[in-house]
Amino acid sequence: MFGWAGRTITLDLNNNSIIESRTSKDIAKDFLGGRGMGVKLLYDRVQPAIDPLSPDNCLIITIGPLTGTPVPMSGRHSIITKSPLTSTIFDSSAGGFFGKEMKFAGVDALIITGKADKPVYVQIEDEHVDIADASNLWGKNTWETSRLLETRGRVSCIGRAGERQVPVANIMNDYVHACGRGGIGAVAGSKNLKAIVVKGTSKPEIADAEALAEAKDNSMRLLRASPVTSKGLKNYGTSVLLNLMNYMKILPTRNFQTGQFRGAESLSGEYIKDNYDLKKHSCYNCPVGCKRSIKGGFEIPEYETIWAFGPDIGNGDMAPIIKANRICNDYGIDTISSGSTIAAYSELTSTKIGPVQLEELVSDIGEGKSELAAGSYAYLKAKGAVELSMSSKGLEFPGYDPRGIMGQALGYATSNRGGCHLRAYMVAPEVIGKPKLIDRLTFDGKAGLVQVFQNLAAAVDSLMVCKFATFAMGEEELAALLSAVIGIHYSPEELLRTGERIWNLERLFNNSVGFTRADDNLPMRLFGKDGINRDDFNRGLAEYYHFRGWSEKGVPTDEKLKELGIL
Repeated sequence: MFGWAGRTITLDLNNNSIIESRTSKDIAKDFLGGRGMGVKLLYDRVQPAIDPLSPDNCLIITIGPLTGTPVPMSGRHSIITKSPLTSTIFDSSAGGFFGKEMKFAGVDALIITGKADKPVYVQIEDEHVDIADASNLWGKNTWETSRLLETRGRVSCIGRAGERQVPVANIMNDYVHACGRGGIGAVAGSKNLKAIVVKGTSKPEIADAEALAEAKDNSMRLLRASPVTSKGLKNYGTSVLLNLMNYMKILPTRNFQTGQFRGAESLSGEYIKDNYDLKKHSCYNCPVGCKRSIKGGFEIPEYETIWAFGPDIGNGDMAPIIKANRICNDYGIDTISSGSTIAAYSELTSTKIGPVQLEELVSDIGEGKSELAAGSYAYLKAKGAVELSMSSKGLEFPGYDPRGIMGQALGYATSNRGGCHLRAYMVAPEVIGKPKLIDRLTFDGKAGLVQVFQNLAAAVDSLMVCKFATFAMGEEELAALLSAVIGIHYSPEELLRTGERIWNLERLFNNSVGFTRADDNLPMRLFGKDGINRDDFNRGLAEYYHFRGWSEKGVPTDEKLKELGIL
């Protein structure tokens, strides 16, 4: 199998069993890899009604057919599970070098189930797989754990938050890259799984090297031609978005009470570049390099983190944001959920969050000692103020105010994993103008476009290419890269159809859990005179179901499932 490594490993921590099998060619063909393969494997193994923190839940780590190849921006991996934060099917991906190492070790998917009777870590070195004692690592945060294990390979691990099964816990790799959101780190902790360490020495084989060279040259030309990838992200990192979002009045401020923050300039990518001595970092085979750190110091946060610990809590000082981000990465907790929950706490209690209190609150979330560690929805539900949770399906929104981006509003509401911009990044066409600028203040024409963006995102997450690549490349270029690597022709239409198949399977899982049309919604605050028109939103949602081929209740029809080969 070109592109795919051809090997799937299943670990049952209940009895320390290790079973290796050939990766299913049918699953690879229909779901590609990464998110798609993981969703299919989880759907076939996990009953929707299970407790996410029970031994019966699976934690599935996957790579894609393009991971570790010469394709630009192809170093990613995915982790898939049932989320303890949202109860939805959940996937999260991360960059760095861990995914490349899995491909070089010859592993397409690592399926982990059960619960070890003591802390363990998994060691994979090419053909060798071992479940090792991690008792000496338990109680340590991610930086120390990574340091102690990194001589054995690339490390993906949890910190104390994951050990304590905090619902917003992440799994961190290469120190600063997070498989975040949804509490997947808590699932690892519930299994007494501290880390996964991978070392590989075999580069993937390419089916048609000449065709790949041509497709790669074309993709690099497009990456160089795109102002977003060649200038904005390359020069400033993701924080380049902050001034733009503030200017457009879609930068959520003080728990989404307003859409503009006075003092945003002091948190912007331009300010950071001018005032810090920076070092640039790139993931595997990435020509963009959007990561930044202070030379000899801490990492510079991403846009979402700057927003979450900045405007969303009413803070215009960069220093405590950098410190809060480092604490989150070390404990292994999600910055968006943590910042959003602190913002809700600030509003509920009328508390101004200063630098010292921010550090204390974030540390307490990491230790699982604070009621805020449950996430904003559960915390506010217990307080009788759930309307202050800026979330959908229990997952907190990122730093884009949907009151000024109607397509993104529909994307948030219909996202299979909850309030997420990465399921359909409608900010691209509605604000940035990629691939074409459209009217952001209307639902007209958005329903069909949102589902196309969702299908493309699912396919990209399954190829395991960075989503930033889509600022320059579309389904045509991605299909050409895939076809060259695997030696099987994929048309752009087939690539989008694969994304649609994945999306529908995720929806089936969530429907089985009990999610309905009522859950495809937004907080009350976002509707009304100065916000989203409820009637327009409902009309857009109905049109979305129509384009999806679902029932009026938001359930995939048998006809649609047969069309996609799911039934």
